[in-house]
Amino acid sequence: MMLQRDDLTALARGYSLLGSGGGGSTTMLELMLAGSDREPIEISPISSLDPRTPCLGVAFVGSTMLLGERLPGADPFARLLAAVERWIGHPVPAVCSLEGGGMNGLAPLTLAGSHIVVDADCTGRAVPGLDQMSLFVDRVPGLVFACDTGAGGVALVEAHRAIDAERVVRSAIIQAGGVGCAVLGGFTVGDLHEHAIGGHLAHALELGRAYLASAGAPLPLLADALGGELLAEGRIVSVAPSPQDPHVNAVEISGLGGAVHRVVSRSETLAVLTDGLLVASAPTIIVVVDAVSREILEVTELRLARNVAVFSIPAPAWWNARPERRAKVLPSAYGLDDLDAA
Repeated sequence: MMLQRDDLTALARGYSLLGSGGGGSTTMLELMLAGSDREPIEISPISSLDPRTPCLGVAFVGSTMLLGERLPGADPFARLLAAVERWIGHPVPAVCSLEGGGMNGLAPLTLAGSHIVVDADCTGRAVPGLDQMSLFVDRVPGLVFACDTGAGGVALVEAHRAIDAERVVRSAIIQAGGVGCAVLGGFTVGDLHEHAIGGHLAHALELGRAYLASAGAPLPLLADALGGELLAEGRIVSVAPSPQDPHVNAVEISGLGGAVHRVVSRSETLAVLTDGLLVASAPTIIVVVDAVSREILEVTELRLARNVAVFSIPAPAWWNARPERRAKVLPSAYGLDDLDAA
């Protein structure tokens, strides 16, 4: 597939939808890519490449809002790429996305001038933890993470336990000032066949095109265009943190016909209840849009008196293929034990 410059807006909107309220704004990377002279960008499906081809994944980690104040350079992953290649002892010619929701879906396109961009992703949606990457979930051996530590430093961790990689990288990113780059290496294109979500970029592009074509349509028609379901529509009347976890918010929506909807979020939107009954929860992708402007909203933008609509979009089949995979992205994995769908 050849990705044209005119496709970037649709692709970014698709990744915003798949962010499920998280993953960070795509604006910065849209501007970086729009200013690039690389056009078109060739996107290679997994099946078109030699499975022995070494591959890596790239992402921004930490508080993506800080990137508005600390803009990355033109080649933000260069030092980390070099560190991973030194560690594993050979060049890595291919790159895929680590988090196919929000801004990180676009991150591998910044390497299109030097690497083969593989249409594969390691989450299929935004997630908060590096240990939720599909390669870690399926326990692919030999993985190595490199990340920023600040002041030009690089940390590298090869961990047998996924949670160790998450904790070490997260600590290094805090040391770096709260946001930085990360590169995952030590796997091949062949590993992506079973242990990643193939065709995810093409899916995001299709979703984004459908959204742009139908954004002005009645909300039920927009839901149909996205292959999803309209769960709620109404006005936000309350936004309250959980007494058990201040990072969890419950947004109450006064809906049509007197219905009361509650949207529960952490770094992403995790569940929706209507009149006390659970109607959707992660791994289903839950999207909140402004009902007037149709802007795709992040969880930090859910404010009092805003008129919103809530949609569900089916999760990538990869997560539901095995119980141990699904367990990594249920609300209970975030500490919300009563919100898992039956």
